[in-house]
Amino acid sequence: MVAEFLRDHPQFGAYFALVCVCILWGTTYLGIRIAVETIPPPTLMCVRYLLSGSLMLAGAKIKGATFPRGRQLWATSFYGLLTIGVGTGCLAFAEQWIPSGLSALMLGASPFWLVGVEALMPKGAPLHKPTIGAMLVGVVGLALLVWPSLRESTSGGGILAGFLLLQIGSAGWALGSILQRHQVSRVHPFVSAAVQQVATGVAYLIPALAQVHRVHWTPRGVEATLYLAIFGGLVGYSAYVLMMERLPVAIASIYTYVNPLVAVLVGWLIYDEPFVRTEAVAMGIIFLGVALVRRAQK
Repeated sequence: MVAEFLRDHPQFGAYFALVCVCILWGTTYLGIRIAVETIPPPTLMCVRYLLSGSLMLAGAKIKGATFPRGRQLWATSFYGLLTIGVGTGCLAFAEQWIPSGLSALMLGASPFWLVGVEALMPKGAPLHKPTIGAMLVGVVGLALLVWPSLRESTSGGGILAGFLLLQIGSAGWALGSILQRHQVSRVHPFVSAAVQQVATGVAYLIPALAQVHRVHWTPRGVEATLYLAIFGGLVGYSAYVLMMERLPVAIASIYTYVNPLVAVLVGWLIYDEPFVRTEAVAMGIIFLGVALVRRAQK
């Protein structure tokens, strides 16, 4: 009975996409961490997204789907470069120095960037004092994540560099997501996701070729890259585009809570990454700030 009710729900596909994003993207943090051990980030980004995007475009072509053309094609590609190229690209570089779980926690504050970028857009919701106060709560959580590492001379510089990269990536992801959400298009979200991934892969082609001498295609690295291409790109990003198009932002952004939890759990269980009490407290503060921001915006 419950299964039949869910299947008949008009938004079943969108909610199923949300579940996929919550779980699959939470595991990709560890996938990136494993891949960049032997594969430079530009090569990982190039191969990962050229593979997933090409497979998606081939499937769309077989199904006779409509493809974007002209200005719409360029706009779709540009949004992909912002969300994937900048957002995920910065994450790949940052995970050279930061554990996967900690990276996910730092990106837990990405809703602050969504709210801030939205406020700068024409006719966007302005920032009020309660919203700004709630964002400051999240900043306290982020500071609690970074500060202990900064006191350690051996890893403090890498943690700070990774943190700043992740914030640049969050800003790019937020801008691309909002612009994409306001785009009027008759193209299926699956096709848009494919175009954006191919565009990202092409953009990273030249820097990937420049570092080809540093690539070591170990079985472990190949498996991680294939996992990221299939479950992070082909399935995960398609689901993300679908849910962002069909669900309210307040519901779609639930993944920002779940992804860090999944990433921390997977990193701890599989990769033996530490998760100390300070990080748990910081995660709670960040989540509190995100919840307060959403309440204030409503």
